[in-house]
Amino acid sequence: MHTKEEKMQAFGRFLDVLDALRANCPWDKKQTNESLRPNTIEETYELCDALIKNDIPDICKELGDVLLHICFYAKIAEEKSQFDMADVCNALTRKMITRHPHVYHPSQVDAEDPKPLPYVPDDSSADAPKVSTVTQVLENWEQIKLKEKDGNKSVLSGVPDALPSLIKSYRIQDKARNVGFDWEDKQDVWKKVREELDELEVELRKDDKENSTKELGDFLFSVINAARLYKLNPDNALEMTNRKFINRFNYIEAHSIKIGKPLKDMTLSEMDALWEEAKRIEIENN
Repeated sequence: MHTKEEKMQAFGRFLDVLDALRANCPWDKKQTNESLRPNTIEETYELCDALIKNDIPDICKELGDVLLHICFYAKIAEEKSQFDMADVCNALTRKMITRHPHVYHPSQVDAEDPKPLPYVPDDSSADAPKVSTVTQVLENWEQIKLKEKDGNKSVLSGVPDALPSLIKSYRIQDKARNVGFDWEDKQDVWKKVREELDELEVELRKDDKENSTKELGDFLFSVINAARLYKLNPDNALEMTNRKFINRFNYIEAHSIKIGKPLKDMTLSEMDALWEEAKRIEIENN
């Protein structure tokens, strides 16, 4: 692994290259926040794909692509005299120190070389909050955010509107939990899940599409809530199932090509048999 000095040197070298590209490359010259945004979303998803595959070389590569976009936005802002990469890093460092009072004394927020506890200035009488669990850290985090001058005006205002619905649902529930709005016993959530499923079935039997859609949303929200309570990530879980389905369906399709029989000409029982065969191979390989 590299030393801190080597990391700083590598980051500086990268910023120099970015500066040169911005000045000399026709494509880089014309980029704006608006033109980069779609690519940023794509790069973020590619990183997430590498993470769920645990593909270490690809994670390293995709982190670089995301970092490029972060620095590119800062470069564009610098050209407009709005802020630069140093401002981004300083703001982030200030926020991390402020929101971790169990790790840093408040006096270290703007310190050039922040020192973690037990360092405390001689003239300070402030006590560090007693924190021993992840839950306490998250609760403190939300409370500090609400107190910040430029922080969120409400608990849920920090959840981006543009988040995918499944992730947004999880974040909404998690933020509410951090201020005490949650089930006292996680077992109780199953009553709610069954209740929402029953209500969905009632509307489906009525063939009421509008109310069925609403009840489907309520049911999914309750299932995501259950996943959160049991410390399962529903987005990761669903993506694993997506990949599992793709692998098994591809197996069926490959077999249909091999025997020269199109999928549309295969019976459901034939496809089910191949599905089970693909499932058995997965189990054997694992």
